[in-house]
Amino acid sequence: MSGLNANTPNPVDIKLHQVSKLLEIKFDNNTECQLSCEFLRVYSPSAEVKGHGAGQEVLQVDKENVNITSIEPVGNYAIKLFFTDGHDTGLYSWDYLYHLAENYEALWLEYIGQLDAAGHKRNPSA
Repeated sequence: MSGLNANTPNPVDIKLHQVSKLLEIKFDNNTECQLSCEFLRVYSPSAEVKGHGAGQEVLQVDKENVNITSIEPVGNYAIKLFFTDGHDTGLYSWDYLYHLAENYEALWLEYIGQLDAAGHKRNPSA
């Protein structure tokens, strides 16, 4: 998922909306999405979240109110996101961002299910 696929659409516009905690992405195939900072944080492609192999994923909790403080381009294939909780080690390749955009609903439901299974309740503040 983290490799580059020549067929994957590339972002043509990325806008951070800090008040609503959303990252808006428009791809060159007319796909548009808004991904929450919480979603991007809990699905960070970093080893801290993904682990170093299958089955080593670490469930991220208490990320309801996390925000992105800045975004840095990484070459012409990825971005690095800096989160308010200090996390900044994930490189979000165009392939991975598109995967998140295309599978947002299923991935979000999977995350909520994992929280429920762990007995953790989301508590977003207004």
